[in-house]
Amino acid sequence: MKLTKSQSERKNHAAPPPDRKTVLLLVHLQNDFCPGGASPVPEGDHVIPVANEWIRFFAGQGYGIVATRDWHPADHCSFQEQGGPCPPHCVQGSLGSQFHPDLKMPPGTLIVSGATNPKKEAYSGFDGTTLDERLEDLGAQTLYVIGLATDYCVKQTVLDACRLGFRVVVIRDGVRGINVEPGDADRALESMQEAGAIVAHSADLG
Repeated sequence: MKLTKSQSERKNHAAPPPDRKTVLLLVHLQNDFCPGGASPVPEGDHVIPVANEWIRFFAGQGYGIVATRDWHPADHCSFQEQGGPCPPHCVQGSLGSQFHPDLKMPPGTLIVSGATNPKKEAYSGFDGTTLDERLEDLGAQTLYVIGLATDYCVKQTVLDACRLGFRVVVIRDGVRGINVEPGDADRALESMQEAGAIVAHSADLG
């Protein structure tokens, strides 16, 4: 579903309140993307308390929660040993691939693994995964998104979600960017808004 500029402006005017057709989507809240990990996002761990507050709310209401994870084979093409740009990270079964230890995901949280093809990089949680099907099973129409990193996996996941017709709310205090170039994360948020996503702080959504 392609939004016109006027539709995007209306869509960004106010976030829809969560209901039973809203799913909390947690993007790559894994050890390797937090300080001390193999591919850390600056202040990546700062989103964990924000995520926990929203998890508590969604779980208390009985609403859906889905977590994506980077789940690389050891010989993934993005790794420097294979000629890629990245240090090895989120290798399947490693400590770095585990969710942050302070993340309080309830039993029954759906987990979707991505970037499992050793020959293909994938930043979006939808790319080569069952995420769209899992969200359909939950009856999702709106996604509240928290995760890492704003300018990579969050951006691509949100853009795909908008393209697929989901209403998307990016929780601004629940994301952090890498900013290889200054301003990358802000530009990523702008591109998400242009695609139709709403960007809002938790305080403005409660």
